[in-house]
Amino acid sequence: MKLALVITGASGVELGKKFVDFLPKDIEVHIVVSDNALTVGSFENRDVAIYRLANIAASISSGSFQIDATAIIPCSMNTLAKIACGISDNLATRVAAVALKEQKKLLLAPRELPFSSIALENMHKLSSLGVIIAPPVMGYYSENNTLEEMEKFIIGKWYDALDIKHDLYKRWGCD
Repeated sequence: MKLALVITGASGVELGKKFVDFLPKDIEVHIVVSDNALTVGSFENRDVAIYRLANIAASISSGSFQIDATAIIPCSMNTLAKIACGISDNLATRVAAVALKEQKKLLLAPRELPFSSIALENMHKLSSLGVIIAPPVMGYYSENNTLEEMEKFIIGKWYDALDIKHDLYKRWGCD
């Protein structure tokens, strides 16, 4: 599987990094980072390709590169709005546009609370196009006791949405 991960904004970037840390080793990872997300530490545990947001000519910006799934974690409201309006002015929005055009899985993890009416309208529009809108929301039924367990639950739910096998959290009814 070829996976594109886009990290936008400045808050929540650690979830994007942890999303990569827990990925199965057989997944080919291509990471796009915004300037604000460059505060993320290195991805020393993985062999990944990292692209700058301004690199609109990167190989992953073409449908012929055949990315299987794209996740934008976290997804800034600016990036979400551009995707909803079809604006492809940087590599993050171009990769999302390609996912939509090629009808590939696209997951957005909006990170801002509360959501404005405009943001909700944009999310609704994208959801109606098949985009997976999955903010990092805690599932209290998962009985997590630590921040790490909560993060693994959230990341596991994202993996579920992208058809990535994992064992990051205990599934319902599995003792």
